[in-house]
Amino acid sequence: MGEALNQLLLSKVLLCGLLLHTVSQRGLGTGETVEKKPSFIIILADDIGWGDLDVNQPEKKTNNTPNLNLMAQQGLRLTDFHSPASTCSPSRAAILTGRYGLRNGVIHNFGVNSVAGLPLSEITLPQLLQQAGYYTAMIGKWHLGHNGPYSPTNRGFDYYLGIPYSNDMGCTDTPGYNLPPCAPCVSAGPEVIRLRRSVHGGCYSEVGLPLVENSSIVEQPLDLWTLTEKYKSAALKIVHSARARGQPYLLYVALAHMHVPLAPPFSPDTPAARSPSDGAYTASLRDLDGLIGALKTASDNDNTLIWFTGDNGPWEQKCQYAGSVGPFTGKWQTNKGGGSAKQTTWEGGHRVPTVVYWPGRIPANTTSSALLSGMDIFPTVLSLAGVTPPSDRRLDGIDATNVVLQRQHTSRDFLFHPNSGAAGRFGDLEAVRAGKYKAFYITGGAEACGGGKGEQQLHDPLLIFDLERDEAEETPLRLDTPEYELVARRVAREREELLWDIATDKSVSTADYSTDKSAAPCCDKTQAVCRCYTVPREDIKTRRKH
Repeated sequence: MGEALNQLLLSKVLLCGLLLHTVSQRGLGTGETVEKKPSFIIILADDIGWGDLDVNQPEKKTNNTPNLNLMAQQGLRLTDFHSPASTCSPSRAAILTGRYGLRNGVIHNFGVNSVAGLPLSEITLPQLLQQAGYYTAMIGKWHLGHNGPYSPTNRGFDYYLGIPYSNDMGCTDTPGYNLPPCAPCVSAGPEVIRLRRSVHGGCYSEVGLPLVENSSIVEQPLDLWTLTEKYKSAALKIVHSARARGQPYLLYVALAHMHVPLAPPFSPDTPAARSPSDGAYTASLRDLDGLIGALKTASDNDNTLIWFTGDNGPWEQKCQYAGSVGPFTGKWQTNKGGGSAKQTTWEGGHRVPTVVYWPGRIPANTTSSALLSGMDIFPTVLSLAGVTPPSDRRLDGIDATNVVLQRQHTSRDFLFHPNSGAAGRFGDLEAVRAGKYKAFYITGGAEACGGGKGEQQLHDPLLIFDLERDEAEETPLRLDTPEYELVARRVAREREELLWDIATDKSVSTADYSTDKSAAPCCDKTQAVCRCYTVPREDIKTRRKH
């Protein structure tokens, strides 16, 4: 009798298991298969130019980005996609929160000595996906605060490997290509003694550049020349591990490419490295593309969307170590002096190369001129993951699923471009995009190659360009035309409405930009491989006495 009862119970257990498996594969009562949640790889290149992507300038017949070219042929290329700002921290904060810097509080860059970062009141994309059962990992540059609760593993990432800020914000033993050239770290015992900025200028040398894994510094100063392989190895391990677990994942890869110092994939001691250095940018671009190709190959069968874009345009003052803006040269500005790329609101500063790839879901060989922003990644990824955006705050990103999946070209009517450092106050809405038109309230140029910086100019009446006829932004519309009057009224109305909306938004955050030298990341000095920064020499003498 007991054995018969056991057999009956076992049969029921097996039947329940079969039913649960069936329900997990099909909708309850619908007969439709429930798809496994998609995974996402968001790749953010640093200081990359719109023209660096081969397929954006086919007339040049270059082959520097073959993997990205293939992704564009097999997926979607967005030709009018913009970074939310034209410098690092504001752009990254807006991408991860879906909100303008005037809402999320991040309006300029954080530094080595920053005590805080992205306000803790902000909700990030990885936090929301993590709560929905996703494994979340980040590889690369964070630049949104490295101390305590501001670090990546406290903002929604299960795993982190990377540099807490830009790769020029610390010395290394073997510096890469930069203008001006940077000196290596100077060591004395276990510590780096570089208490002042380099005599070359522009090279931060007080702190050795750290490589952080989760909450620990594993190398300081890190070796720039091996960084790509370290990033690739960690990223592939994440993809393979998530696949083995059957868990959907978000992998955010914020690369050091194409920010100076460049460290191309050859040893700094080889003849190739000693050859004319204008090939360093091309070699680094191919290195970036190779890493992307490895990620594409590893994730091709995993129901994974890959979204490649940039954080801002090229750093023009770095000359041969800067990328190409393509046709978006900002001639009105360059004719008056100064650069028109990174740190500016000219098209070269924020129009970035963008490819979205998802085998079997995104129609192949699609190009869209929809006006979109990096802020739109936030609501679009949440929509594709079936996750509801937070209802307690106002978002500025829009759900672009119809553009990504359905070949539709509907897009934003307006996009606002904030000041990011060239002139004026940080965060000011300097320029407004209205359809094909671009209107400037304030103009100013960043430092150009060879020097020269455009002065800030206020424009009342507005300076308006028709980007369809004048993508180089050279000749503004005449003031005495009905076309100008119509655009000026629309832009003024929309800008005032946004500013009022932000002013009445109770969810606006304020970032703490205070600094303290004690906030600079420093590894465990008891480890022989670790060096960081030093305290004043008299303190060193005092410590040695004890």
